[in-house]
Amino acid sequence: MWAPTSPVTGGAQTGLTSPTYTFVDDVPPDSNAKQVAITALGGTQTGVLTSSVAAPFTTSFFRPKTYKVLGPVDPTTGIVRNVPRNVYKQITRKGVLPLAGQQYQTMLITTTIEVPAGSDTADSANVRAALSNHIGTLNDVSAGIGDTVVSGIL
Repeated sequence: MWAPTSPVTGGAQTGLTSPTYTFVDDVPPDSNAKQVAITALGGTQTGVLTSSVAAPFTTSFFRPKTYKVLGPVDPTTGIVRNVPRNVYKQITRKGVLPLAGQQYQTMLITTTIEVPAGSDTADSANVRAALSNHIGTLNDVSAGIGDTVVSGIL
């Protein structure tokens, strides 16, 4: 169940000190999603704005509208021919200025999780390990990703 606890402690970023984000439940963009909107900031985040109409700061999580299941096993080969994927997605939207004095534009950060149907029950430990590593790596290199996105240097 996607249910973040407010406030969320942000990942390390150059120029932000102990960032936290307080949020409230918001109206999601679709019926298969949940969404929160950032309403308060903690730590030192000079120049950062909370969510507004002009400059949204939201995070949404989407689940599949219809879950897919495995196709039948081929009676001759014993192999499943069709392994569809259930796609989950988390999107963060943040209003940012492209140039001082201009209108805010919405920055998008998307993580897509494509789970082969059936693996949620047949191999849940490895599904969880993949997620653990992915999220842990993002957290570990949070400041580095921010530096690369701002400087262009990988």
